[in-house]
This record gives sequence, C-alpha cells and structure tokens, in this order.
Amino acid sequence: MRPDVVTFWHGPLDALRLTCLRSQVAAGHKVTVYSFDPLPGLPDGVGNAEAEAILPHAFSEKLRPPQPDGSWRDWTILQFSDFFRMRLMAERAGLWLDADVLLLKPVEIDLTKPYFAWERPRQLGNSVLYLPSDDAIVLAFESLIEQEELTPDWLALRHRLTFALRRLRGGSRRLSDIRVAIYGPAALTALARRTGELHHALPKKSFYAVHAEPKLFFDPSDFSALIGDPGIIGLHISPKGRGSQPPIPGSLYAWAAERFGSP
Repeated sequence: MRPDVVTFWHGPLDALRLTCLRSQVAAGHKVTVYSFDPLPGLPDGVGNAEAEAILPHAFSEKLRPPQPDGSWRDWTILQFSDFFRMRLMAERAGLWLDADVLLLKPVEIDLTKPYFAWERPRQLGNSVLYLPSDDAIVLAFESLIEQEELTPDWLALRHRLTFALRRLRGGSRRLSDIRVAIYGPAALTALARRTGELHHALPKKSFYAVHAEPKLFFDPSDFSALIGDPGIIGLHISPKGRGSQPPIPGSLYAWAAERFGSP
C-alpha cells in the first residue's frame, strides 16, 4: 500500500527541504510534518501536527541541557528525531521520510514488514523507515525512552569502551555525547541484526545513491542515470549547509526544483 509520510522538524525549513516535501506530495503521499512550533509556508498538501503529543519537548533534556535561552544545542535535534521516528512507528503514524528525501516515485510498503535500506555496506539508514508498531525494534526504543540515562543494551563494544573511558577521565556521563548518531543508523542496524530483520533491507541505491556525495546532487553533472534507474525510489540528500543556496543550472537540484517547484 501507499502509506502516509511523516517526519519531524525543528526550526525553519530551507528551500531544499521544501522541494523534497513537494516531491513526496507529488508521488501521491499524504505528508505530515510534526513540530513544536507552527511551520509557516509549508507546500500545498503538507500538513503540520503537534510534536508534543508524540514525544514531549522535555525529553530533549535527557539528551543534554538546553542553552541558557532554552534552545537546543549540538546534536540534540538529530538525536531527538531518532527517538521521535520510533515513537511515530509505535503510534502507527506511517512511513518516516527525512525532510531531505527527494522522492522520484511512490513508496509502496507491506504494513506487516519492516521497510528500510542499506546506507553503506554494513549500516542501515534510518532516513527512510517503517516498522510495525509491535516490532521488536520499536519495543526496544519504547523501553529505552523510559530510562533516565538512555543507555541501550545493544551498544557495540567500541561504543561501550569509548563511554567507559570518557567517564573514567571525568568526561560527560551522558551516552548521547559520545557520538552524534548513537541512537540512529548504528542503533537500527544493531537491533535489526539482533532481531534477524536485516534481510528486509533494500539495496543502498534505493534511497542513498547520493547520500554520501552531495556534489552529485548540488553540482552540475549528467544525472540521467540517477533519475532513469528503476531501482532508485528516492534520494536522501546530505546538504552540508547548502540547503538554502539556489540551485546551480545543470545540477540534479536544479532539475528537482523545476520539476517539483521551489520558493
């Protein structure tokens, strides 16, 4: 079936994300962006829902204290979203797509099975994610959310050693400080391996053909193979600070902005 698409955003949306949201609507999906504050200027067909009902804003303080003005700092947004997408799975909200996933065609899923793809040879990506609400991965995160220290039992040995050494040296006692993606792709991969679900993973090119090489999206190039490959469903883009820059003529971004519209 063609699921509803859901995501979370904190702060203003740049032109790239707005283009990607338009592509998700153009593919025929109902799209909802969850946020703590209203998001003005959302594309037609994109709804805005209250994030507090899914995961309270106060949960962020388990990750790290806010700035003196109350704003989030460092990696808080990224790590909060790792938990938020799992809460959406528990709520049966739909298919998670990062706001910087450009869809080239509709996503069809089986609601009884996990849906994700390899981001690199030994790691799953969580930018595109669906899990049934009773999946063991979702239940593991639901249990973790209840903890104060947010220390999962699926940590890799190298992360356990890094954390132990940091504590011995008087460093941060919060696991969230040792690695930005500690609750993201690494966690999803470890849990999928533990639960025997890795075989559900789609090939890397399904969604991550340009993920590690943003120049393939932002710089002029011959991108015909990317948009013509039937195995590529969408493109997760790592903007690297280029999300607000205007598209360069001859680039895949320029093609996407023309096809799906841009501010």
